[in-house]
Amino acid sequence: MKYAVLVGDGMADRPMQELDNKTPLEVAKIPNMDFIAKHGRVGLAYTVPEGFPPASDVANLSVIGYDPVKYYAGRGPLEAANMGIKLGENDIAFRCNFVTVLDDAMIDYSAGHIKTKEADFLINDLNKKLSSEKIKFYTGISYRHLMVIEAGTENGGDFSAKCTPPHDIVGKKIKKFLPKGEGEEVLNKLMQDSIDILAKSDINKIRIDLKENPANMIWLWGQGKNVKLPLFKERYGLDGGVISAVNLIKGIGRIIGLDVIDVPGATGYYDTNYSGKAEYALNCLKEKDFVFVHVEAPDEAGHNGDTRMKISSIESFDKLVVGPILNEAKKGNFRILVMPDHPTPISLKTHSSEAVLFAMYGTGIEAGSIGKFSEEAASVSKFIFKNASEIMSYLIKQ
Repeated sequence: MKYAVLVGDGMADRPMQELDNKTPLEVAKIPNMDFIAKHGRVGLAYTVPEGFPPASDVANLSVIGYDPVKYYAGRGPLEAANMGIKLGENDIAFRCNFVTVLDDAMIDYSAGHIKTKEADFLINDLNKKLSSEKIKFYTGISYRHLMVIEAGTENGGDFSAKCTPPHDIVGKKIKKFLPKGEGEEVLNKLMQDSIDILAKSDINKIRIDLKENPANMIWLWGQGKNVKLPLFKERYGLDGGVISAVNLIKGIGRIIGLDVIDVPGATGYYDTNYSGKAEYALNCLKEKDFVFVHVEAPDEAGHNGDTRMKISSIESFDKLVVGPILNEAKKGNFRILVMPDHPTPISLKTHSSEAVLFAMYGTGIEAGSIGKFSEEAASVSKFIFKNASEIMSYLIKQ
């Protein structure tokens, strides 16, 4: 049996007045996901346990079969794992966004989705001025980078300060969202010091000339220490691979022993190589039994409040990723699961915690009575996982 789990990050939404009280999923042309819903089973899953933030690390741990209540340790160490950064016992990894702040307000959580090559120059500038034996910055992808700091540095303790994701505060004054708690003085100073360093960069001067948002500040959040997770094969008896453009998902995959498959042109944005993800997923399944495919674009559209692009990215996900893999599933001895990890409502421009819909189809899965892949259709389903981390066992072992 072959298994494919296809995650459209942030696809789920809420009814929108501009869409005649429908969601982007409900107006998008998604014949492949609708086929899975009609010929398979549709249900609801709670990917974010009570008391946890509705973050992609929490939600995707659930989807891939690891209960966050037991295994969650922060976003930073997951991304560090994929970047090959070995964390010492006392090291704490922070996600380090390049952001755009204007008049003390968060204007852009991604600095105009800055290119990785540009960001690398800026990370080098930060390391020249701010790094030490106990502090180091690492280049990631686009606006997503890391800072690793040793516990106790400059009397910062364990750096357990409450840190707010920058995509949660777009358009808001940053003052009340700065790190608060143990280590806050050190973290806030690093963020403040980055402003002068980045202002002097030729990269940012060029971006301003081109009317692009400059990366004029770093934003630290998502901290955690090194994490160990049981291997996927030990839990589920399958070898497999993971496909994503973002280090967070790749890092989860790497830690649990899945092959991390890099797809040329996978960007984590609207212009990602959808078709390439499907092609590489199918190639993976020629040798292995499981593949996890993650597409970030719908989530980015949600954060940007861009209804048109959210619909477009959902349609591209359906046509170019779900479609080719579904065609293989139709040949038999194959199961496919498609779902969002969490909602990213356009109205909020950030994540929310409500249950998400899912649909599974394939060998041995009997069709239910729900014939469409949409939030409204799934709302009447009795097929519910209060703990979404149990879906993987159901998919594989049912």
